[in-house]
Amino acid sequence: MKHSRRSFLRVAAGGAMLPAISRFTWAQTYPSRPVRLLVGFAPGGPNDIVARLIGEKLSEVWGKPVVIDNVTGAGGNLATDRVAKASPDGHTLLMAGASMMVINISLYKKLAFDPVKDLAPISAVSSAQNALIVHSDVPAKSVQELVAVARSQSGELTFASGGVGTSNHLAGELFKSMARIDIRHVPYRSLALAVPDLLAGRVSMAFLSTTYLQLVREGKLRALAVTSHKRSPAAPDLPTMAEAGLPGFDVTGWFGLIAPAGISSAIVSKIHRDVVSILRLPDLHKKLDEQGLEPTGNTPAEFAAAIKSETSQWAKVIKEAGIRRIEY
Repeated sequence: MKHSRRSFLRVAAGGAMLPAISRFTWAQTYPSRPVRLLVGFAPGGPNDIVARLIGEKLSEVWGKPVVIDNVTGAGGNLATDRVAKASPDGHTLLMAGASMMVINISLYKKLAFDPVKDLAPISAVSSAQNALIVHSDVPAKSVQELVAVARSQSGELTFASGGVGTSNHLAGELFKSMARIDIRHVPYRSLALAVPDLLAGRVSMAFLSTTYLQLVREGKLRALAVTSHKRSPAAPDLPTMAEAGLPGFDVTGWFGLIAPAGISSAIVSKIHRDVVSILRLPDLHKKLDEQGLEPTGNTPAEFAAAIKSETSQWAKVIKEAGIRRIEY
């Protein structure tokens, strides 16, 4: 009997170890095929640029292609929903922007997914500052002058965004609310699609990534301020919106890797480790810097905590700004 019991315990212990061994094996062999990295916006915008830069480096590390899949629409909700419903094996990931994870839940009346229950944060990869940029025909050379023009031409000035709920949309809505002005929102499927209309003067202004400051340097557009709480290294002479007369104004975008909920913790750890490793590469630093992006990187737990905190923050902003919840 003692021998039988010992045999049983050995078998039971071995059986208990099987899931752990399997998870370790999956992580060791991951990825076993191409990885789809979904982007919720059209090619050419900041979200897409970050995904392609990170995807290229991960392809080199993993020896398997990371395929960028632009699934546009509903402020990134369509791409997010597709990842939320994907197999949690790590072969379908999302390059999420802040709007997709912390803003849309308050902005839309109903989502087809639960950002907390259906998705697993892996790591933030970069942050992005926006700048308030106007067409050269707008007679304003400062934020306060723009506010005066907007008040004298109520409802006539327009601002473009990369879609409802994006950080540049919320920056515009926050600007309207804090400055008590009426400017009309013109949403596009991507910031990259909005820029030609801004250059042509078909829209008055936009909160664009600091990547677009090159157009300012070329004299094609005019920058008035940056939206972050501190000045941008890409344009140290530009004041913040707070310095320009709107205390408390702070809209800083970020991008991060998200997986479907239920993914193995071992695979999450591997992806996180590899992402943090490539974010240290000088050539990737340089490419991100050229796009006005700052590499970040944090643990899954830190990323999840930041998402939770910002979700509450933006829910309050959306309510106080009187932004109407929308359908998609």
